[in-house]
Amino acid sequence: MQATTLALVGATGGAGTTRTAVELAAMGARDGNDVAVVDAAFTTQGLSEYVAGRIDPDLTALLTDDPDAALSAAAYPVVGTGAGAERSGFGGEGSGRSERDAPALPGRVDAIPAKAPFERVARAKTAEAARKLERRIDEAATTYDAVVVDAAPVGSNEAVAAATTVDRAVAVRPATAHGLDAAQRLRGRIADVGGSLDATLAVERAEAGADDGGETEGAGVVRMPATDPEVAAAPTAAAEADAYARAVATAYETAFDASLDVEFPEPGLVERVTP
Repeated sequence: MQATTLALVGATGGAGTTRTAVELAAMGARDGNDVAVVDAAFTTQGLSEYVAGRIDPDLTALLTDDPDAALSAAAYPVVGTGAGAERSGFGGEGSGRSERDAPALPGRVDAIPAKAPFERVARAKTAEAARKLERRIDEAATTYDAVVVDAAPVGSNEAVAAATTVDRAVAVRPATAHGLDAAQRLRGRIADVGGSLDATLAVERAEAGADDGGETEGAGVVRMPATDPEVAAAPTAAAEADAYARAVATAYETAFDASLDVEFPEPGLVERVTP
């Protein structure tokens, strides 16, 4: 079965794209899907923070030094989804959290992260490597039920490849006036390279809140409430039933144009997720 491939494209740096990608993948696994999160943000390499232990090989190695290796060679379980090992920040001393505490999800979440020295990152950012990235995303779609690609703002070969090779692309922006403007600019940049945006996720920040006046740039905008920004707190969507997890469920349904069969129990009530 060919999976739906989705790119989350940051409208700005630090918009919360990586965390949102992990949360969406966890929600998909909560619905019984096997989901891959592919790192197309080679400069920041933030997805690697959600993986336990050594990452070798990483995705950039598969695009440069090991082009014949199977994608599974660089696939690692995301900690907090019931499949990863303990590590500092998740299961380390004082964290209060370990994989023993993680829920047993019906599906699985694998990260395909970038974790490489500068020299290999530079080689992975070439146009030739971007074409290989497109093929790796297609390869992931033959193995997983859903694929989420974590992409930086469109301005590099890998980001362009991610935004234009997937079935659907979604902007991730801060829920601020600046974020709203940035999403509009991103829409233009993606159009310039032959792509388009299918939806927008507006992510609030606990320290600042939303200050865009509740404005949206059209249909298909999902507001994501603030949540604990620490990596060790993710993925909330694997088990919680709070407002953030519910927003992740709505975002998943919007982004993938899908209907989840996930239940959020409340006192005396079992409520099915609705768009």
